[in-house]
Amino acid sequence: MAKTIPHRELRNHSSEVLRRVQAGETIRVTNHGEVVAILSPPTQGISPRIVVAKHRGGFSEIPRVRSAETVQDALDALSDER
Repeated sequence: MAKTIPHRELRNHSSEVLRRVQAGETIRVTNHGEVVAILSPPTQGISPRIVVAKHRGGFSEIPRVRSAETVQDALDALSDER
C-alpha cells in the first residue's frame, strides 16, 4: 500500500522521499488532505523523451508558415479570453 505524505514533508525532505521512491516505494502526496500527486518508480522500458536527431541542420529547408494574424493579434485574443 502506498504511503501518504503532506506536500510540506515532500518540500522539507525531498531527497529522502526520492530515495524511498527510487528504492521502489510509491508515495501519495496531499495538499490540504487531497491527493494531488503519486510518486512511483518508473516502469521498465520507458522511452526517452529526448531523441537524438538523425541529421543536423536543415532548418532553412522548412517552409515558413504565413498567417494573416499577427503575433500581437493572437496575444490580444488570448488576453481577452481571461
